[in-house]
Amino acid sequence: MHDTDATPIAISAETDSPAVPVRKRPKPGERRVQILQALAAMLEQPGAERVTTAALAARLEVSEAALYRHFASKAQMFEALIEFIEHSIFALVNQITADPVDATESRRQALRILTVLLQFGEKNPGMTRVMVGDALVFENERLQQRMNQFFDKIEASLRQCLRMVAGGGESPTPSVDAAVQASVMTAFAMGRLQRFARSGFRRLPTEHLEASLQWLA
Repeated sequence: MHDTDATPIAISAETDSPAVPVRKRPKPGERRVQILQALAAMLEQPGAERVTTAALAARLEVSEAALYRHFASKAQMFEALIEFIEHSIFALVNQITADPVDATESRRQALRILTVLLQFGEKNPGMTRVMVGDALVFENERLQQRMNQFFDKIEASLRQCLRMVAGGGESPTPSVDAAVQASVMTAFAMGRLQRFARSGFRRLPTEHLEASLQWLA
C-alpha cells in the first residue's frame, strides 16, 4: 500500500475499460499498526537476520521516509512491540492476581502466570524473538534492558504469589524460599522461549507443559 495523495481516477460509465482498483489511504494510526504487524511477521521467519528499514519498507510497499513519518527510528518500532508485549502479559497477570487467595490458590496463580507467558510466546513467534533478545542483538542497548526489566517484573509477580505459599509451611526462611522458586520458574520460562526461537519455532514453549509445571510446583 503506497502513501500517496493521488486523487482516485474516475471511470466513465461509457467506457468498456476495466475499473482500476483504487488504493485507499490508511486511517489515522492504521499505518503505524501495519508497520508493527509487518515487523513482527518478518521476525517470524526462521533464521531471519537483522530486519532493515529498507526491507520493512519494501514489504509494505512504501518508502523508508514513510516509515519515519510514524516512527522516529527503528528502535521506536521495537519499543512499540515491547509495549505491546508488556501490556498484553501484565494485563493477564493482573487479572490472575486480582483477588486475595489462600496458599494453595497462590501456587496455582504462579503456574497460571507461567502458562499465559508461554502461550503468548507460542502464539506470537516474532514477539518471542524480541522477548529473548535474538531480534535485539544489533539494536539499541536500552531495548534489551527493557526486556530484562520485563522478566524482572514477571519474577516479582511470581515471588509475590509464592511468598504466601512459603509462609504457610514450616520453612524458617519463607521469603528466601519464595525468591528462589520464583527465580527458577522465571528461568524455566525464559529457557522455553529461547528454545522455541532457536529451534526455528519447532519446539513449542508449551510442550509437556502440565507435567513440567508439576515439577516446578
